[in-house]
Amino acid sequence: MKLKSTFAAGIAALALFTGAAAAQEVKIGIAAEPYPPFASLDASGNWVGWEVEIINAVCAAAELNCVITPVAWDGIIPSLTGQQIDAIMASMSITEERMQTIDFSDKYYDTPTVIVADKSADIAPTPEGLAGKILGVQASTIHQTYAQQYFTDAAEIRVYQTQDEINQDLAAGRIDATQADSIAMDDFVNSDAGACCEIKGSVANDTSILGLGVGAGVRKGDDALREKLNAGIAAIRADGTYDKITEGYFSSSIYGG
Repeated sequence: MKLKSTFAAGIAALALFTGAAAAQEVKIGIAAEPYPPFASLDASGNWVGWEVEIINAVCAAAELNCVITPVAWDGIIPSLTGQQIDAIMASMSITEERMQTIDFSDKYYDTPTVIVADKSADIAPTPEGLAGKILGVQASTIHQTYAQQYFTDAAEIRVYQTQDEINQDLAAGRIDATQADSIAMDDFVNSDAGACCEIKGSVANDTSILGLGVGAGVRKGDDALREKLNAGIAAIRADGTYDKITEGYFSSSIYGG
């Protein structure tokens, strides 16, 4: 009887342990600042957008209990390394500089970097085409790094905390142009707020700065989570979920080559 009682207690303890493990949360950090069509708050205060749907699909495929956790963009990597969040899925490009601090999953999208300006402006995505202009870029992004590397001698670089602030100043004529992701800017120029503006073209590619696509950032050495995210990304690419989500937002693939 004692043996049976001990065995039953062991099974109960194992069940509790298994249940606790299954309920363990994986906090997925996204930028607290709106970044449509990838992530933004709806009228009910819920996070929606292409990237939000991709996060949910990847986590479901990887059998992860994920909780979307908004974090200010300029503190999102420190939040990861400081263990306030477990992964970043916030349109973060996979770059050599970031890989010195964190690891990345496989990419889950890859789109060009573009210059946007008023439709009437004679501006091109080159140092010569931006000479004497004011170029707005978001702080702590690949776009700030790229602009300061390639355009500082030609243009005045004005740094903002959010892309939304940049777009407002561009529409108001307080700056001449902005550099940002093509998909995010396509959404802007096709909105009422961005009717003034158009995409002037893609900047010259420099993968050492612009990166190798967008991936999920994880802490150095967290190979178990990275591999689960990789498996989730591969699964939704293979079963058509990725394409189905993408078709709801974009007219063509944004996965890249």
